[in-house]
Amino acid sequence: MSWFTSLRDTAKAGLTVDRSLTNPRRALRGAVAAALVVFPALGLFGPAQATSAAMGAFIAGTATFQRSFRPRASLALVAAAGLGLSTFFGYVAVGIPGAFPVLLALWAFGAGLAWAIGPTAGVVAANTLAVMLVVVQLPVSVPTAVEHGLLCSVGGAVQALVITVWPIDSWRAQRDALADIYAGLGDYARRLRHDPVAQVDPEPFIVGRQAARLTARQARRRPPELRGLRTIAERIRPALAALADPRVGAAEEGPERDRAREVLAAAAEVLDALARAIRTGDPVRLPKDTPALALARPGEGEDLLRGGARRSARRLSGLLGRAADRLDRQDRTTVPTRGTPDGGGLRRPPLVKVVPAALATVGRQLHRHSAILHHAVRMSAVVTSAYLAARLVGFEHGYWAPMTSAMVMRPDFAQTFSRGVARVAGTATGVLLATAVVQLFDPGDWVLAGLAVTCMGFAYLTLRTGYAVMTVAISSYVVFLLGLQPGDPLRLAVDRVVMTLLGGFVALAAYALFPTWQTARLPERLAEWLAAAGRYAAAVFTAYGDPAGGHAEKDVRPALLDVREARSEMLAALDRAEVEPVRHAEQVPELSRKQFDRARSAVGMLDRCTVLLEAHVPGGDAPPVPGAAAFGEELRDATAIAAAAVLLGQDVDFSALRDAHRRWDRQLAALPRDDGIDVLRAGARLAVQALAELERAVRTRPPAAVEEHVPLGA
Repeated sequence: MSWFTSLRDTAKAGLTVDRSLTNPRRALRGAVAAALVVFPALGLFGPAQATSAAMGAFIAGTATFQRSFRPRASLALVAAAGLGLSTFFGYVAVGIPGAFPVLLALWAFGAGLAWAIGPTAGVVAANTLAVMLVVVQLPVSVPTAVEHGLLCSVGGAVQALVITVWPIDSWRAQRDALADIYAGLGDYARRLRHDPVAQVDPEPFIVGRQAARLTARQARRRPPELRGLRTIAERIRPALAALADPRVGAAEEGPERDRAREVLAAAAEVLDALARAIRTGDPVRLPKDTPALALARPGEGEDLLRGGARRSARRLSGLLGRAADRLDRQDRTTVPTRGTPDGGGLRRPPLVKVVPAALATVGRQLHRHSAILHHAVRMSAVVTSAYLAARLVGFEHGYWAPMTSAMVMRPDFAQTFSRGVARVAGTATGVLLATAVVQLFDPGDWVLAGLAVTCMGFAYLTLRTGYAVMTVAISSYVVFLLGLQPGDPLRLAVDRVVMTLLGGFVALAAYALFPTWQTARLPERLAEWLAAAGRYAAAVFTAYGDPAGGHAEKDVRPALLDVREARSEMLAALDRAEVEPVRHAEQVPELSRKQFDRARSAVGMLDRCTVLLEAHVPGGDAPPVPGAAAFGEELRDATAIAAAAVLLGQDVDFSALRDAHRRWDRQLAALPRDDGIDVLRAGARLAVQALAELERAVRTRPPAAVEEHVPLGA
């Protein structure tokens, strides 16, 4: 993609306005909490202190709107602590000649590294940096630093208190995450009717697992309908795939395929009904006019399904029945029970105990190939350079330049450029509008404070509308707050607009000069997915070889989560790479885009055939399948070696795995005929074929130098 096209598309994305709004009650709650801080601080201490308190209240409130499944009050408290520290250290450093730029560089570097923990941590850290830049413009002394730091923290603490005493949709995020899983499965079932090898979207499952992790307090108060249903959904997905796939399920054409489509359609309607019940909390209402509502109920319809298809349909019927019964039983429960979380006792540790793990996560990013480290270095250099440039130019309110840079920069190109355009446009609009109001009406301090709180509420309300619209509100509330300080409004407006343009230009230019292209990281993401897919397949084969060992929960489930995470990261990197202004060959010379796409398809096929096998994993009382565990070990080692080869741009060789498969397949052929054995043989054959396709896809040497794949069964 050319630079012109890329910049045009990212600019258009940044200026896009969505009509959706945040929950008005939540926006009102955030504004009320800010008002409870701003007006008392203004009356008791004065405009300068009211400004610090308002900053703390607003940023802490913003943290509670980020995508997180932790209690909102705890997010506000953590943000309040960060804001208090940044304000205090900023005040102390600005009074020491030459110290503030050093502190700014270090704080910006830390804010960039915070993205390793997650987007919420990255956004909150960038906001603490922005608040530091704003509030240190006020009169300085060490007692003042302590006072303003405490006021910032109090603002966040009041947000946490208001959230606690005024709960709104406390479990909405968890409900939506679980409902999205069932809605996604319903869509998946419909797509399988027309495309038997369709892929499921992994994102709802990843988010659902994050939502299922609870603190001890959440676990005691969780609604009963949120218990256990995620685990059932995890088992429904392979059952759907195994029923639809003609290689292990229903025949590709004929009456059996028609029956499978009917079952899938019925399953989709049931899944939609379950999703609605979970999302709304209403009783589950299953469709009564669906011909195949009973799905695999014994009778004429089931007789059309044979072998693996029948097994899959029965398992699907049982799982859907369990989900419906669980919801129906919980709908009749008037008092929520205080059970343990589903999913093997998932626990979300308190925030204090998260600190060591967070530091370890950040520490793993301290290597020269890390995109997060690149972002941290870039952010530190850009914010400090923008601050020094603004000081050299001599603008009185030059802090708007580094503040804009800090709020714009993200670890990837698309977000940085789209937010940069939106920030510049929104800030210029907000500053001009707010300055016009101040200039025309000359409002008093209390009116300015009221306007600032109103703009805070509008910013909360438009968090989902678009960054440009929200930035208009943010810039306006900052202008109204700083209007409490003396100064010429027109000159201030000009300074702010010019500094915003400077900060945005420096941030975008820095990314263009020191980019972190996702295109260059695609082979790494592919290799991670391949290795994870190999571990997942090995865990499933081991579960066949040792049914009594409990591998289905002990090994298969964690491996499935790993492969799902790796595939999601690869797809996200691919989406970001699509809008980058670089050619694939320029950044990845050892792997062409055609090779990458073929390799991605092959790994997806390995992933899918493992899902099909997982749907038929035998129970703990089933006899072990000889040789399955050994073949799983062979496959895991082969894919790990192949992942390293893909990362290094070398050829991969699965000849040893093919030999092991031929020996094992002959061993299975000698066993008595059984549906489970037939499914296992078919799944293993598909896995080896997928790896053979991968071998051909990433080949760099002439074909004669690599052993050609001999079709299985020849």
